[in-house]
Amino acid sequence: MAATNPEVVEVYRAAAHGFADLVRSIPADRFDGPGLGEWDLRALVGHTARSLVTVITYLDMPAERVEISGPEEYYRKAAAVAAAEGAGVLERGRRAGADLGDDPAAAVDALVKEALTKLDGRSDELIAVLGGAGMHLFAYLPTRIFELAVHGLDIADATGIDFVLPQDVQLAATTLAARIAVTLGHGQSVLLALTGRAPLPQPFSVTA
Repeated sequence: MAATNPEVVEVYRAAAHGFADLVRSIPADRFDGPGLGEWDLRALVGHTARSLVTVITYLDMPAERVEISGPEEYYRKAAAVAAAEGAGVLERGRRAGADLGDDPAAAVDALVKEALTKLDGRSDELIAVLGGAGMHLFAYLPTRIFELAVHGLDIADATGIDFVLPQDVQLAATTLAARIAVTLGHGQSVLLALTGRAPLPQPFSVTA
């Protein structure tokens, strides 16, 4: 039986709408400016928009068995894929930015509408992610919430736009970051940092 707007879908909805609102706030002449690392702002926005594109695409790609059990394992496998691909992630971001066309805000609005329409009433079905690995939809969506949240903050930092994530999105993304840290063996370091006992080692990331 299909689920009716479970909590994870509603949090994803909030993250998607927050991202769209942010992109609408970006002046048109800023997209060729700095974004994140080797990405310009257009590529950063395009990469973030892939958290809409992949949902749209993967919902049409059923899988037969579970190969990724949850979002923490997804990030462990994604890090291995990224290391093997080298510049592939960078190039996909640039292509995704180019695909947004002359009106990135309108393109993102259209992607949000399509992704949320396709999600409405869906069950926790098995979908193919990361080159065909099977994963439950409701386990995959937290990874997209995380990406929309973290890269939304990256975009805000690059543009100076005042941007506050919805509280439920903050909770979902921060909780997942802590869970990933524990999975990767960094849980104690993160716990000490969050409680003011010690700074995190630098550089530090739970996604690389």
